[in-house]
Amino acid sequence: MLSAEEKKLIQSVWAKTQEDFGGEALCRMFVSCPQTKTYFPHFDLSPGSAQVKAHGKKVMNALSTAVKNVDNLSQALSELSNLHAYNLRVDPPCFPLQLLSQSLQVVLAVHLGKDYTPEVHSAFDKFLSAVAAVLSEKYR
Repeated sequence: MLSAEEKKLIQSVWAKTQEDFGGEALCRMFVSCPQTKTYFPHFDLSPGSAQVKAHGKKVMNALSTAVKNVDNLSQALSELSNLHAYNLRVDPPCFPLQLLSQSLQVVLAVHLGKDYTPEVHSAFDKFLSAVAAVLSEKYR
């Protein structure tokens, strides 16, 4: 569980993020772990792809919802969890959410520089793990 201080860190740093960070994180994941491309067979996965940018924006919007509702992630992400479980049939425990989380953290560190302290990194790691757990709930 996130402490009150960790929640404050996440919210203050999240205010400095940009929508294009999501596309950048996806591109980083695709390059560093090419096997993740299999989850997006219908996407143009080339660098700068409009589809990757658009999906990255969706990722960032979902995470913005999670940041705003950090005390009730299950309810806030229920619709997204249902979408992955029942419509897209993408099993989050099998999909490398950890790789996407790591890629996003690298992007945050690159863009935020000294504002991305070890304490912020730790808080985001816990937060993104909690988000992944919620997205996996429908499969249990």
